[in-house]
Amino acid sequence: MRPLRYSINVTLDGCCDHRAIFTDEELHRHAAENLDQADALLFGRVTYEMMEAPWRSSVRTGARLDWMEPWMEPFARTIDAAKKYIVSSTLDRVDWNAELVRGDLGKAVQQLKRESGKGLFVGGVKLPLELAELGLIDEYEFVVQPRLAGHGPTLFAGLSKHVDLKLVGRLEFGSGAVAMRHEPRR
Repeated sequence: MRPLRYSINVTLDGCCDHRAIFTDEELHRHAAENLDQADALLFGRVTYEMMEAPWRSSVRTGARLDWMEPWMEPFARTIDAAKKYIVSSTLDRVDWNAELVRGDLGKAVQQLKRESGKGLFVGGVKLPLELAELGLIDEYEFVVQPRLAGHGPTLFAGLSKHVDLKLVGRLEFGSGAVAMRHEPRR
Protein backbone atom coordinates (compact mmCIF):
# COMPACT_ATOMS: atom_id res chain seq x y z
CA MET A 1 0.00 0.00 0.00
CA ARG A 2 1.30 3.44 -0.94
CA PRO A 3 1.63 5.91 1.93
CA LEU A 4 -0.05 9.28 1.68
CA ARG A 5 2.33 12.05 2.76
CA TYR A 6 1.40 15.65 3.46
CA SER A 7 3.85 18.53 3.58
CA ILE A 8 3.24 22.23 4.01
CA ASN A 9 5.11 25.38 4.92
CA VAL A 10 3.72 27.17 7.94
CA THR A 11 4.80 30.26 9.89
CA LEU A 12 5.38 30.15 13.65
CA ASP A 13 1.93 31.66 14.21
CA GLY A 14 0.24 28.98 12.10
CA CYS A 15 -0.24 30.84 8.83
CA CYS A 16 0.01 28.78 5.66
CA ASP A 17 -0.40 31.57 3.11
CA HIS A 18 2.26 30.90 0.46
CA ARG A 19 2.81 34.65 0.07
CA ALA A 20 4.04 34.86 3.69
CA ILE A 21 6.55 32.02 3.30
CA PHE A 22 10.26 32.50 2.69
CA THR A 23 11.84 30.24 0.09
CA ASP A 24 15.42 29.57 -0.89
CA GLU A 25 17.44 27.00 -2.79
CA GLU A 26 17.69 24.59 0.13
CA LEU A 27 13.93 24.62 0.76
CA HIS A 28 13.18 24.18 -2.96
CA ARG A 29 15.55 21.22 -3.11
CA HIS A 30 13.79 19.67 -0.10
CA ALA A 31 10.37 20.21 -1.73
CA ALA A 32 11.57 18.59 -4.98
CA GLU A 33 12.91 15.61 -3.00
CA ASN A 34 9.52 15.26 -1.28
CA LEU A 35 7.70 15.24 -4.61
CA ASP A 36 10.19 12.74 -5.99
CA GLN A 37 9.25 10.29 -3.21
CA ALA A 38 5.77 9.98 -4.68
CA ASP A 39 4.30 8.32 -7.73
CA ALA A 40 1.52 10.90 -7.85
CA LEU A 41 0.34 14.17 -6.37
CA LEU A 42 -3.11 14.74 -4.91
CA PHE A 43 -4.34 18.33 -5.05
CA GLY A 44 -7.58 20.19 -4.58
CA ARG A 45 -8.65 22.69 -7.21
CA VAL A 46 -7.08 25.75 -5.55
CA THR A 47 -3.66 24.14 -5.08
CA TYR A 48 -3.75 22.64 -8.58
CA GLU A 49 -4.48 26.02 -10.17
CA MET A 50 -1.95 27.82 -7.95
CA MET A 51 0.82 25.35 -8.84
CA GLU A 52 -0.02 24.94 -12.52
CA ALA A 53 0.12 28.62 -13.41
CA PRO A 54 3.82 29.24 -12.69
CA TRP A 55 5.43 25.81 -12.81
CA ARG A 56 3.86 24.39 -15.96
CA SER A 57 4.55 27.39 -18.16
CA SER A 58 8.19 27.63 -17.12
CA VAL A 59 8.93 24.03 -18.10
CA ARG A 60 6.83 23.87 -21.26
CA THR A 61 8.11 27.07 -22.79
CA GLY A 62 11.69 26.57 -21.62
CA ALA A 63 11.73 30.24 -20.66
CA ARG A 64 12.33 31.03 -17.04
CA LEU A 65 9.77 33.47 -15.65
CA ASP A 66 11.19 36.77 -14.45
CA TRP A 67 10.81 35.84 -10.75
CA MET A 68 12.26 32.35 -11.17
CA GLU A 69 15.78 31.60 -10.01
CA PRO A 70 17.89 28.91 -11.75
CA TRP A 71 17.78 26.76 -8.59
CA MET A 72 13.98 26.54 -8.91
CA GLU A 73 14.22 24.56 -12.15
CA PRO A 74 14.57 21.07 -10.56
CA PHE A 75 11.36 21.66 -8.58
CA ALA A 76 9.62 22.93 -11.74
CA ARG A 77 10.69 19.84 -13.73
CA THR A 78 9.69 17.46 -10.92
CA ILE A 79 6.21 18.91 -10.42
CA ASP A 80 5.62 19.23 -14.15
CA ALA A 81 6.42 15.55 -14.78
CA ALA A 82 4.43 14.19 -11.83
CA LYS A 83 1.13 12.36 -12.26
CA LYS A 84 -1.58 14.43 -10.59
CA TYR A 85 -5.01 13.59 -9.19
CA ILE A 86 -7.25 16.63 -8.74
CA VAL A 87 -10.17 16.59 -6.31
CA SER A 88 -12.75 19.06 -7.55
CA SER A 89 -16.50 19.31 -7.93
CA THR A 90 -16.27 22.47 -10.02
CA LEU A 91 -13.68 21.70 -12.69
CA ASP A 92 -14.96 19.98 -15.83
CA ARG A 93 -11.55 18.92 -17.06
CA VAL A 94 -7.88 19.04 -16.14
CA ASP A 95 -4.65 18.49 -17.98
CA TRP A 96 -0.98 18.88 -16.93
CA ASN A 97 -0.67 15.12 -16.56
CA ALA A 98 -3.73 15.13 -14.30
CA GLU A 99 -7.08 13.43 -13.90
CA LEU A 100 -10.12 14.41 -11.90
CA VAL A 101 -11.17 12.58 -8.75
CA ARG A 102 -14.92 12.64 -8.20
CA GLY A 103 -17.37 10.94 -5.90
CA ASP A 104 -16.59 9.54 -2.47
CA LEU A 105 -13.22 11.03 -1.46
CA GLY A 106 -12.43 8.33 1.10
CA LYS A 107 -13.04 5.47 -1.33
CA ALA A 108 -11.14 7.20 -4.14
CA VAL A 109 -8.07 7.89 -1.99
CA GLN A 110 -8.11 4.40 -0.46
CA GLN A 111 -8.10 2.99 -4.01
CA LEU A 112 -5.14 5.22 -4.96
CA LYS A 113 -3.28 4.10 -1.82
CA ARG A 114 -3.88 0.42 -2.67
CA GLU A 115 -1.99 0.78 -5.94
CA SER A 116 1.66 -0.23 -5.82
CA GLY A 117 4.37 2.40 -5.76
CA LYS A 118 6.46 4.75 -3.66
CA GLY A 119 3.64 6.87 -2.34
CA LEU A 120 1.23 9.73 -2.83
CA PHE A 121 1.86 13.34 -1.91
CA VAL A 122 -0.84 15.81 -0.92
CA GLY A 123 -0.52 19.54 -0.61
CA GLY A 124 -2.82 22.42 0.19
CA VAL A 125 -5.09 23.32 3.08
CA LYS A 126 -8.71 22.21 2.57
CA LEU A 127 -8.13 18.78 1.02
CA PRO A 128 -5.67 17.70 3.75
CA LEU A 129 -8.26 18.70 6.35
CA GLU A 130 -10.76 16.31 4.75
CA LEU A 131 -8.13 13.57 4.48
CA ALA A 132 -7.13 14.02 8.14
CA GLU A 133 -10.80 13.72 9.14
CA LEU A 134 -10.90 10.41 7.27
CA GLY A 135 -7.67 9.19 8.87
CA LEU A 136 -6.00 8.73 5.47
CA ILE A 137 -2.76 10.72 5.93
CA ASP A 138 0.18 8.46 6.84
CA GLU A 139 2.79 11.17 7.36
CA TYR A 140 2.61 14.88 8.10
CA GLU A 141 5.51 17.23 7.47
CA PHE A 142 5.35 20.79 8.75
CA VAL A 143 8.11 23.05 7.48
CA VAL A 144 7.96 25.73 10.17
CA GLN A 145 9.23 29.08 8.96
CA PRO A 146 10.87 31.55 11.40
CA ARG A 147 8.29 34.23 10.67
CA LEU A 148 5.14 35.66 12.22
CA ALA A 149 2.62 36.49 9.50
CA GLY A 150 -0.32 37.66 11.58
CA HIS A 151 -2.84 36.73 8.89
CA GLY A 152 -3.90 34.10 6.42
CA PRO A 153 -5.39 30.63 6.45
CA THR A 154 -4.38 28.27 9.23
CA LEU A 155 -3.95 24.52 9.16
CA PHE A 156 -6.72 22.13 10.08
CA ALA A 157 -9.18 24.85 11.12
CA GLY A 158 -12.41 23.05 11.95
CA LEU A 159 -10.90 19.60 12.53
CA SER A 160 -13.59 17.70 14.43
CA LYS A 161 -11.28 15.45 16.44
CA HIS A 162 -7.73 15.35 17.73
CA VAL A 163 -5.07 13.64 15.64
CA ASP A 164 -2.24 12.54 17.90
CA LEU A 165 1.13 12.50 16.17
CA LYS A 166 4.58 11.19 16.98
CA LEU A 167 7.74 12.88 15.74
CA VAL A 168 9.68 10.63 13.33
CA GLY A 169 12.13 13.09 11.79
CA ARG A 170 13.48 16.59 11.98
CA LEU A 171 15.59 18.62 9.56
CA GLU A 172 16.93 22.14 10.14
CA PHE A 173 17.63 24.49 7.26
CA GLY A 174 20.12 27.33 7.00
CA SER A 175 17.24 29.80 6.79
CA GLY A 176 16.09 28.83 10.28
CA ALA A 177 13.14 26.81 8.99
CA VAL A 178 12.65 23.40 10.59
CA ALA A 179 10.94 20.46 8.85
CA MET A 180 9.29 18.14 11.33
CA ARG A 181 7.87 14.81 10.12
CA HIS A 182 5.15 13.13 12.15
CA GLU A 183 3.13 9.94 11.86
CA PRO A 184 -0.29 9.45 13.39
CA ARG A 185 -0.38 7.40 16.58
CA ARG A 186 -2.64 4.49 15.72
